[in-house]
Amino acid sequence: MSPLVAHDGREPGDAPQLAKRILIGEPLTTEQVNDQLLPKRMALPIFASDALSSVAYGPQEMLMIMLIGGTALMTLSPLVAAAVVLLLIVVVLSYRQIIKAYPSGGGDFEVTQRNLGEVPSVIVAAALLVDYILTVSVSIASGVDNIISAVPVLNNWRVEMAVGFVALIVIVNLRGVREASAVFAIPTYVFIGSVGVMIVTALVRTVMGDAPVAASAAYTMHAESLSQAAIVLLILRAFSSGCSALTGVEAVSNGVPAFRVPKIRNAKTTLAMMGSIAALLFAGLTAVALISGVKYAEDPCQLVGYTCGTPQQSLMAQVASATFGAGSIAFFIIQAATACVLLLAANTAFNGFPLLGSVLAREGYAPKALNTRGDRLVFSNGMIVLGLAAVVVLVVFQANLTNLIQLYIIGVFVSFSLGQIGMVRHWKRVLHETHARPLSEVADDRRGAVTGLVINTTGAIMTVTVLVIVTITKFTHGAWMVFFAIPVLAVLMLGVKRYYRDVEHEISIDDTTHFGSSGDVAIVLVSRLQKPVIKALDYAIAAQHDKTIALHIALTPEDGKELQRQWQQHNIPVPLVIVDSPYRTFAQPVEHFIRQYREKHGPSVITVYLPQYIVGHWWESMLHNRRSRRIAAQLMMVHGVTITLVPWLLDSSELIYGRRSRPLPGQQRSGRPVVLYSKPPVGRRAQRPAGPPDQG
Repeated sequence: MSPLVAHDGREPGDAPQLAKRILIGEPLTTEQVNDQLLPKRMALPIFASDALSSVAYGPQEMLMIMLIGGTALMTLSPLVAAAVVLLLIVVVLSYRQIIKAYPSGGGDFEVTQRNLGEVPSVIVAAALLVDYILTVSVSIASGVDNIISAVPVLNNWRVEMAVGFVALIVIVNLRGVREASAVFAIPTYVFIGSVGVMIVTALVRTVMGDAPVAASAAYTMHAESLSQAAIVLLILRAFSSGCSALTGVEAVSNGVPAFRVPKIRNAKTTLAMMGSIAALLFAGLTAVALISGVKYAEDPCQLVGYTCGTPQQSLMAQVASATFGAGSIAFFIIQAATACVLLLAANTAFNGFPLLGSVLAREGYAPKALNTRGDRLVFSNGMIVLGLAAVVVLVVFQANLTNLIQLYIIGVFVSFSLGQIGMVRHWKRVLHETHARPLSEVADDRRGAVTGLVINTTGAIMTVTVLVIVTITKFTHGAWMVFFAIPVLAVLMLGVKRYYRDVEHEISIDDTTHFGSSGDVAIVLVSRLQKPVIKALDYAIAAQHDKTIALHIALTPEDGKELQRQWQQHNIPVPLVIVDSPYRTFAQPVEHFIRQYREKHGPSVITVYLPQYIVGHWWESMLHNRRSRRIAAQLMMVHGVTITLVPWLLDSSELIYGRRSRPLPGQQRSGRPVVLYSKPPVGRRAQRPAGPPDQG
């Protein structure tokens, strides 16, 4: 074999791309996947940050709706809050049953797929994907809202801040689940502790006769003249807004594979901890807000005494100000912790969305790329897709929390309802299967099935009821967009499933399809007589085909004559065939030549060798016509033809002027060449005359 084939003077570098390694970290091997599993103390901030943080805006949205009916209607707020807490407890108990029965990480999707069929499961998956996108958008918008409450001058940068925070969370999550949990654990626990201290302090002050008073307590609001039916509808709407506190509960059931063993017990414990903390914080914060007289309006200018044009403080900020004082250190700690946990609540979606996407990809309902782990053993493609979708939503809605909250919780209650119905059918099937067996053998199974049936039946009734309420109260306020997006996404997923099914059927092996050929021919495409062409000829000769042909597509007769003269001058021992192309095309004449050759010599296997430049800078690719790739793409459509791209590494692919080559973002992911270096090459490329290839 020619030395030029065996070695072209390059020393492959093994140092990673500097920027990517700084942002994401060193690659992890597949064997290290178990090291990334989470203990309970780290799983809580990862999977529960959404549910825990929703207490920062759940009470706010609930009281905002109640205020529309006037301050008198606010007296019913404790009953509405109690209904939300009761629902939260039921849903947590229901999802503990799902974790027990289906611990593989499919959650509601797996439950509905196994018990209700394909269409309901795809609807659940679409609803969850939409809800995860809205979780990121609402969490980020709410976090930015709390930052602006503390620093109003940032109001004009609302959208830019939101987009920046999404990008930051994407980068942190791309570093891996374990590192992300370490980053998110401290803010989450600080939030739980600080809000807990605030609630206890406010309640103790109230008992001592020094109840906190919010700055907005002096405001009044002229209640609209409402009929009895309108009042009922308003209460239901407030309840549906308060139910936003339930979002994120399903994330633990989707993330069971990320827990350390024993996975089921750890996941159930984490879910119970999350539900207990969320219920206590929601109830406590609502109570303190009512005690301190917090007023929060959808349109603050409707508050009598409010100065229009200034940003309205969030409920959390008003409670903290009333409890500790507006300029106190504790106030800023509460605001900083709330903003952090609200921003980090988006992290729940960045764990749930990629895991669900990987399950859907394995089942064939989503592109296979969503089931690919990145350098840090996370499903990085899913994270990037989620981040881009959330950015689009935030930009379209200008990071406005009030507008975004109207789209929220629709998707999650669709999945709640169908998931609980699926679990009811699951427990009925378990009872039926154990009915014919001796009671002594199946006593524990039947007892567990009866308990699960009671819990999930209660959960199904309550979640379906809430779904109806949410649909009625939110549909005209923007929720119609979610009801449009879910079926569209579901139809797309069904289409992807059918596509994969058709492809699998098409490529499945059978006993009737036979592949046969006689002859093995290599065709080396020659543009001009240059070193890359000689290298391609060298490869073809080294492969020892039955026959090797050099083929030149001549755009003009003069080009063909000049190449023929050079071919003879250098005495190249490969026959040169020249084909005219008066219409200046390349792939079609090659295809026509292959067809004629087969008609004359039989159904030979054709290997087409194409020289191709490899460059080191992204801008160089724009200076070359990339004809080889275009020809290869067209010739791949010809049966019996294989393509061999023969790379020729230009000097720019080494270190030039002491700088690293800078690939475009996504270049490595898309499979385009990216040159990595550990040290500059010692010598230059092995040089040899552009003469005939060695044949020894």
